[in-house]
Amino acid sequence: MLLGKVIGTVVSTQKEEQLKGFKFYIVEQVDANNHLTGDTIVAVDSVGSGIGEIVLYATGSSARQTKITENKPVDAVIVAIVDTWEVEGEVKYKKD
Repeated sequence: MLLGKVIGTVVSTQKEEQLKGFKFYIVEQVDANNHLTGDTIVAVDSVGSGIGEIVLYATGSSARQTKITENKPVDAVIVAIVDTWEVEGEVKYKKD
């Protein structure tokens, strides 16, 4: 899993039947010190996240392991909304 920040949305009116009803977000990867890396990916939201939130996301075959993405043509999925994390005893992020 990777840390990321939801920075945008993707709207697609024409899509594969199996993807109908999914919410797509643009997620920018975040490093362990809470710095944006510039690497972005489009991910399906499985947990009700929103713009500006820090999330955990999975990619590759792991992205097809959630209840809503099982056997779907998905390569990235948001699996958790982060409340806090720390590195070597220092809090790097805490949700407001």
